[in-house]
Amino acid sequence: LEISNLSDKDILVLRLDLTDRSSHEAATNSVLKHFGKIDVLVNNGGRSQRSLFVDTNLDVYSAIMDLNYLGTISLTKHVLNHMIQRKKGKIVTVSSVMGIMGAPLASGYCASKHALQGFFNSLRTELTDYPEISIINICPGPVQSKIIQNVFTENLAKSIENSGDQSHKMPTDRCVRLTLVSTANDLKEAWISDHPYLAVCYLWQYAPTWAWWLMNRMGKRRIQNFKSGV
Repeated sequence: LEISNLSDKDILVLRLDLTDRSSHEAATNSVLKHFGKIDVLVNNGGRSQRSLFVDTNLDVYSAIMDLNYLGTISLTKHVLNHMIQRKKGKIVTVSSVMGIMGAPLASGYCASKHALQGFFNSLRTELTDYPEISIINICPGPVQSKIIQNVFTENLAKSIENSGDQSHKMPTDRCVRLTLVSTANDLKEAWISDHPYLAVCYLWQYAPTWAWWLMNRMGKRRIQNFKSGV
């Protein structure tokens, strides 16, 4: 309100729990009642993971999928019904480069992002009769945020002890700007990352055998650092 021409009626903030799927329809209806329409849905809720599969309880994987995947498609379903009626809208989902590759210590997180990629790529093919409804997948690499402080670990009750240095990651505002550019131009998928992470994405896409070899070498060091508390 302080930096724009918006007024109070132009802003509505609702508390939302992605894991409480029974609340999503009411939340969608509240937005429609206030604004009359939904032009853009940005799916940006989720948690990452830092733990080895052999040490991790299965209920952690259930919680990851419940939040990152099922919560996202539940909210999407209610908003999409409205967009289909209007025959117009944009659904933007913040996936991850981990949705197109694999990485150690994040098997559950990677699985949830792979699930989102598969779901929205499939949904796009179901909406061919609605050319003005855009399905846009955003795949960021490492970005400065609080996602590390809130990661899942080997059990639901444990939090991470050392979130590490984030100075090497992409600044948040640049990631947001590139996401907006991708959305405005209706890109089906955008990889948003600095090098060398972006180069690894291309390697994974076009030369997977080399990517597996490289990831094995990088992954071994990453696991050693994790075990030593770095």
